[in-house]
Amino acid sequence: MHILLALCAFLLLGAAEASAQFKEEAFTQSYNDPGDTLSVARDSTDTLFSFGEFFGGVTHKRDARIGTLFAGSSVFLGSYQMYNRDYWKLPIVYGSIGAGVGMGIYYKHQGQDKRASWCFAGAGLAYWATLMDGVICYKPDIPNQPGKATLYSILLPGLGQVYNHEAWKIPIYWGALIGSGHFWATNNKNYQRYRNIYRKASDPEIAYDGPVKAETALYYRNVFRRYRDYSILATVAFYVLQIVDANVFAYMQDFEVSDDITLRMEPSVIMPDNTFAMTGGFGAGAAPGLRIGITF
Repeated sequence: MHILLALCAFLLLGAAEASAQFKEEAFTQSYNDPGDTLSVARDSTDTLFSFGEFFGGVTHKRDARIGTLFAGSSVFLGSYQMYNRDYWKLPIVYGSIGAGVGMGIYYKHQGQDKRASWCFAGAGLAYWATLMDGVICYKPDIPNQPGKATLYSILLPGLGQVYNHEAWKIPIYWGALIGSGHFWATNNKNYQRYRNIYRKASDPEIAYDGPVKAETALYYRNVFRRYRDYSILATVAFYVLQIVDANVFAYMQDFEVSDDITLRMEPSVIMPDNTFAMTGGFGAGAAPGLRIGITF
């Protein structure tokens, strides 16, 4: 019993010193250069969006992060192209999007909804292509940009994995997205069907004589609505997951792990620092402890 108590005290002393070491040393690493306030090589989450950085980048007065430009370009079309000095693309951007929206409004007033839908779809495709072009042309000479990998996956699922040289993940994510989308469409179709049946069967002004009763239609309506909602959540979850995957593995491309993974544990004598000793912690003398080292 005395041996166990002594061993516990020995481990507690080592744990106290290990805690101090973790607070002072282990978590002081920064992935951004302290002198690099713009974080060009690596994105920073210190400031999500800055109008000064955005407009300064568009006017070429300062550098700007890819995320800031993406957020700004989503509203101020063509900003990416101005930052990349691709001014010749601006007439194409404004012309294609403006023509699609204008023709869509014209056909909508003419009552030609199908043509209007195609025009609006074309304008949306041009808008998407404008953002994609801006991301592709953003500092092409700098490899391994986590911001690019993230935005690629936002604009086109799986493209971030291609950028990270992990194309083998594309069938996994696309299979999950297609499967979730299939169940979404199927469950929604059945939900709409039983909802219409329930409305007809429960309406006293309609002489309904169908084979499905109102109670049965209500039950299946609720079941397929719940399954449809689950399918929507699954689709969103897989979409977000592939974005997170692209971002995380883009950062980890520079994280080197060797085959030599070892764990060392050995007793040691810990000399407390002045601050720790002045507070009276464990006295002013040396204390036994446990030294743990991990190599990877």
